[in-house]
Amino acid sequence: MNTTTPRPSAPPAAPRAAAVPPKNPGRAKAWATRAPLLPALIFLIVVTQLPFAATLVISLWDWNALYPDDRAFTGFGNYEAVLRDADLRQAVLTTAVLTATVVLVSLVLGLGLALLLDRRFRGRGLVRTMTITPFLLVPVAAALLWKHVLFNPEYGLFNGLLARFGDLFGFTAPQPDWISDMPLVAVEMALIWQWTPFMMLIILAGLQSRSSELMEAARLDGAGNWQIFTHLTLPHLRRYLELGGLLGSIYIVQHFDAVYTITAGGLDTANLPYVVYQEFYQAQDYGVASAAGVLVVIGSLLIATFALRVVSSLFREEGSRS
Repeated sequence: MNTTTPRPSAPPAAPRAAAVPPKNPGRAKAWATRAPLLPALIFLIVVTQLPFAATLVISLWDWNALYPDDRAFTGFGNYEAVLRDADLRQAVLTTAVLTATVVLVSLVLGLGLALLLDRRFRGRGLVRTMTITPFLLVPVAAALLWKHVLFNPEYGLFNGLLARFGDLFGFTAPQPDWISDMPLVAVEMALIWQWTPFMMLIILAGLQSRSSELMEAARLDGAGNWQIFTHLTLPHLRRYLELGGLLGSIYIVQHFDAVYTITAGGLDTANLPYVVYQEFYQAQDYGVASAAGVLVVIGSLLIATFALRVVSSLFREEGSRS
């Protein structure tokens, strides 16, 4: 009788370990996307935020470089000195007047230029390029141009034109000293000339984003140019006008070059940035200068907050149209 010995059965195969998915693949992908930006972010923090933090610390100290041994912690005493000083209050008023005048006049002139350049004509590209040239100039160079080429009472262009027209029509034209007679207006004229192209570019972008079908429908319904402008164009441009005004305000509030170059802060033209320069470099009062600088930054941040809201609303509107 043959008996066969059963072959031992192979042990059951161990179950394969299930692949463990990463805990949060979205976070890993986000960090991989942001990693190339980290060097730029670190550089930005080192260049901008660390100096501002140092400025905040210095603003809390009574620190005059002329008396280096008399430093003392004053808390918010420097801010109180800034707000109580009559000259600094005048600088705040001058800054407000300068900013409001430059921004409003630049917006009106920019709107007019944008409406003209939105039309089709031969050489429109060349005219647009020439129109934005003032905004591309270095601010100090633009201020020197206005001070010496245009405002100079002896050889300036303005007085030369007045004399020329006086001779042409047979009367003696006045030869004013523009900077001495109207100092703040002189600074405003230089800034308006430089910032009108910026406003024009923003408004022109708004004009070119209008719906052509809506314009044609309004014309077919019998609407005139003025009705189209007041009921369609201006409401459409509201966000662009707000954006131009807010961005221009951020810059003009911090503007220093034209005031320093044209009037050197004299004749009641000193704005807050120039006062900061005076306190820091001339009076050597680091504490008061830092406090004034912090107030300028806070004002700029408040304006920038509104500007960012306008920009985000513009993006939402454009996204909803597309």
